[in-house]
Amino acid sequence: MMKKRRLSVAQPMLSCFPEIGVGFVAFGVTFIFLGVILLFDKGLLAIGNILFLAGLAFVAGLERSFRFFFQRHKWKGSGAFFGGILTVLLGWPLIGMCIEVYGFIVLFSGFFPVAINFMRRVPVLGQLLNLPFISGFVDRLAGDSKMNV
Repeated sequence: MMKKRRLSVAQPMLSCFPEIGVGFVAFGVTFIFLGVILLFDKGLLAIGNILFLAGLAFVAGLERSFRFFFQRHKWKGSGAFFGGILTVLLGWPLIGMCIEVYGFIVLFSGFFPVAINFMRRVPVLGQLLNLPFISGFVDRLAGDSKMNV
């Protein structure tokens, strides 16, 4: 007869961190979206940025987040991203968001092909991405070489 393994008190809490992190990221993106829609509202953008970073730390963990942002080849993107967040927090939301978007693109440009290929497999979204006037842009963003041949 097999004995049941007893979980310690800390184990269930650790398994909740990624779920909490996804919620933080979702709220962060929502607040950033609302901040942009409401003409770059400083408060919403600041709260969105803080929630997004906190969610990222909860999902990936602090150590992996630090390793991601502070790799030598990602210093330029990390500096722009965090500089944009700091600029938003200091009260210049439009300039800060422009700097932040540039940093985001530099940081996550290696992930774009994976994300686009995943979105192409989603039923309705994949059909939209294959429309003639959108597919050329999406192919260039994904780095597909089939369009260049």
